[in-house]
Amino acid sequence: MRAMVLGAAGSELRLEDLPEPSPGPGQVLVRVRACGVCRTDLHILDGEPSLSEPKLPLVLGHQIVGTVEGLGGEVDSFSAGDRVGVPWIGWTCGECRYCRSGRENLCDRARFTGYDLDGGYAEMAVADARFCFSIPPDYPDLQAAPLLCAGLIGFRSYRMTGDAERLGIYGFGAAAHIVTQVAVGDGRRVFAFTRPGDAEGQAFARELGAEWAGAVTDPGPEELDAALLFAPPRVPVRTHVQAFPLERANEALASLRTGSIRGQNVIVFR
Repeated sequence: MRAMVLGAAGSELRLEDLPEPSPGPGQVLVRVRACGVCRTDLHILDGEPSLSEPKLPLVLGHQIVGTVEGLGGEVDSFSAGDRVGVPWIGWTCGECRYCRSGRENLCDRARFTGYDLDGGYAEMAVADARFCFSIPPDYPDLQAAPLLCAGLIGFRSYRMTGDAERLGIYGFGAAAHIVTQVAVGDGRRVFAFTRPGDAEGQAFARELGAEWAGAVTDPGPEELDAALLFAPPRVPVRTHVQAFPLERANEALASLRTGSIRGQNVIVFR
């Protein structure tokens, strides 16, 4: 299979031919159709201190949409041909107090897709079936991929704002552009704050329903009831994406670094 591989922090990804993985017990084999490009991928590539110990060599990518092609033992939640999504959480122990209380993201032994485990910048991937999601048929692969990280972050943050009417969103990237649509659909008034001079980002926010958009250095027109520093969907959400073929993954990461994107970059497989 073809894969874009990180050999060392600070280096570009290399296009390589790798052996196709095999699913172990509790795992599914997924043919990747799309994989979102996240800022976390960029932090891993750069070797930032908080993400400086990935397995190497590594296949990045933790917003995977694909179809199940094989099953390991003890998997009864999916069948061959099912459409699934694979997120950042790749494995947890299932035994600690966090796992037993529905807070697996805090598991001390957790392993993460595209960091401890090979991810979706490849034609095939294996994933723990416990953490795979069924993807609704009304979401195309390209639009579903951002929901697996930006969408989850946005939902978790948005849920904490309660019934706030005037919602401030600081930073208008992948998560913010999703949660803005949810908030507007819920009847909230959204005030978007972007980098100073980011006229395009501010226009994008207004296009998605924000009542006001300006710079983080601006006071804003009204007092806020709640704010999200970056940014479920029962409200129809259309993710805005820019598609890149696998071999242009470095270009997708570079445009994320400079902020020259609307919504989120996604790697697609033909």
